[in-house]
Amino acid sequence: MKRNHRLRIIAYLTITFWAVIFLQAPIPQDLAYHQFADQRTLLGIPHCLNVISNLPFLLVGLWGFSVVFRLATDPAQQAFVRPADSLAYQILFLAVALVGLGSTYYHLAPSNETLLWDRLPMSIAFMAFLATAITERLDRRAGIITLLPLIAFGVFSVLYWHYTEQAGAGDLRYYIVAQAYPILFVPLMVRLLPSPYTRGSDLYIAVLFYLLAKVAEVFDQALYAAGGVISGHTCKHLFAALGAYWVLRMIRLRRLH
Repeated sequence: MKRNHRLRIIAYLTITFWAVIFLQAPIPQDLAYHQFADQRTLLGIPHCLNVISNLPFLLVGLWGFSVVFRLATDPAQQAFVRPADSLAYQILFLAVALVGLGSTYYHLAPSNETLLWDRLPMSIAFMAFLATAITERLDRRAGIITLLPLIAFGVFSVLYWHYTEQAGAGDLRYYIVAQAYPILFVPLMVRLLPSPYTRGSDLYIAVLFYLLAKVAEVFDQALYAAGGVISGHTCKHLFAALGAYWVLRMIRLRRLH
């Protein structure tokens, strides 16, 4: 299959994805979302396990940023063709570290107001993840040029949701796009478009961990009821952090073809 045909497939599916999302009526935030299964206070920390399970985000994010920065500035490395190609990954891991802080703040006192600070860094991480795929599989220059607009869209998607919630007509559709599009389309880009680097299939595993995180989130109550030890939402944090770690692992191990 020729590259132009593969690009058309991605373009048509992108248009379809946006149409499906925005043919829906505005989607408000269900306030029941904040009623997590594990409400325990341990060691004086409210919602303790949901709070402290954010520590892996902070650790993986800071570790990832330091590794990417080191590899990008080492002329002997093969993780990046050019130092500038590492920029989206640096922003990705910084955003993951900030997710650790923002999600901690949110889970100490869950509400729409605190959820804003959880979703802002998450949206930046998703958009930076998409930019890495554009840089490596579509066009290097396009990836660098679109990085800031993509991040701006991610931030807008959260601020728009927050503004509409305050106005009494919440709308999550832009945020759903910011979160779901990279998770669905980066694996498609891995499948259809070549990369100059090895270990591209590691991204399938990273996305799988994130999908497991979303499944755990859905079964928050059921997992907690099964043993009363750990809830689905706590598992969500751990699986999502594993996904970020797998991206870091990919970078550390990959080489130029």
